[in-house]
Amino acid sequence: MLADWIPSLLMLVLFALETPIAFAIAISALSFFLLDGEVPLNIMVQKMVSATDSYPLLAIPFFVLAGAIMNKAGITHRLLALADAMVGHMTGALAQMCTVLATLLGGLTASSSADAAMLAKVLGPEMVKANYSPAFAAVITSCSAIIASLIPPSIGLIIYGYVADVSVGRLFIGGIVPGLLIAASLMVVTWIISKKRGYLPLRTRFAGMAELGRTFREALWALSIPVFIIVGIRYGIFTPTEAGAMTVLYVILVGMYAYKSLKLADLPRIMKETALDTSSVMLMICAASAFGFYLAWERIPPQMAAWLVSLTRDPVILLLLINVLLIVLGTAVEGTSALIILTPIFVPILVKLNVDPVHFGIVLVTNLTIAGVTPPVGQMMFISSQVMRVPMEDYTMEVLPFLGAMLGVLLLLTLFPQITLWLPDLMYGKSFG
Repeated sequence: MLADWIPSLLMLVLFALETPIAFAIAISALSFFLLDGEVPLNIMVQKMVSATDSYPLLAIPFFVLAGAIMNKAGITHRLLALADAMVGHMTGALAQMCTVLATLLGGLTASSSADAAMLAKVLGPEMVKANYSPAFAAVITSCSAIIASLIPPSIGLIIYGYVADVSVGRLFIGGIVPGLLIAASLMVVTWIISKKRGYLPLRTRFAGMAELGRTFREALWALSIPVFIIVGIRYGIFTPTEAGAMTVLYVILVGMYAYKSLKLADLPRIMKETALDTSSVMLMICAASAFGFYLAWERIPPQMAAWLVSLTRDPVILLLLINVLLIVLGTAVEGTSALIILTPIFVPILVKLNVDPVHFGIVLVTNLTIAGVTPPVGQMMFISSQVMRVPMEDYTMEVLPFLGAMLGVLLLLTLFPQITLWLPDLMYGKSFG
């Protein structure tokens, strides 16, 4: 019945009206409870509150806090010096450094939005001073931030693991190779565009192994954090949630005693920043929990599953169709909310068709994060464009070649599951199929 779809249609209308994501989802869920009449309204409150009662989701505030501490502890300029030593001699050096820095930071910030803001503030103005187009600078800073969604720890992978009941450890390790492929694709496009436009290197030649070694040693404490997380989870020293708490302790010690740039007086402000960043994510999760109850009550996931399976039972074709659907949805729906809403719809279908949920998780998170740089509602697009004061029309023209490259990587990840799975299978052993 059409009435069963009213909350879903209302949510799309609210998204189109640029209503804040969490409120759009919550209002749509509320409309179900008000219109249905059979389900008590207090169930909505119970569903929203019960969503917060989750041990795995504790990993989100811990990793956000760890990232905020590391930013305060002065790691950015050390990693920037390392990126300069690595690619400062390449055509379009500042843009290349942006991608390398994002790759090095991916395991530290856990957030693509945080990366986009940092990269736009640190490297964006420097690129404009070096005669790079402001729109190009905004595009490369936002696209580079996508890498943070794949290289561990990633908030998107934590949420997917929680919703789909999939090993976060396997997801973390499975995201490494795709993250590096995204970085490589961005660097290739950057080189081609920079060659045509005359964006120059910062150095006449490679910095040399001595300087590379020196900058690497100075950045070693920062670079050790993703290794610390992966090794600890892999060998059962701590769970992904406990890894977040241990990482907070680790980065406090690094900031205070290794880099000597963090003071106890800095922690209250960092804690406040973390609480604000975490609350926005958790409010979205709470609203999506109530909306998920509506989906389950009206049996919309099984209806969508039956419709998709009626189109094809070939898992590869189904994955490609889902990718197309996600790309279209991603132009109108913010990535985290789409991840929360769509995961319980698609995972049961694909598991029945023998698609590894770790493989699908990486494809899903990659797809929805690419949507974060896609007009009209891409979150990283908004952040970088606002910092660089770039109109959406200019941004849209500049982002097209980068989108093409990243969608090519997405296609490879979809068609060849072993790109994602070989490393988790090597470290954990095969666990599916």
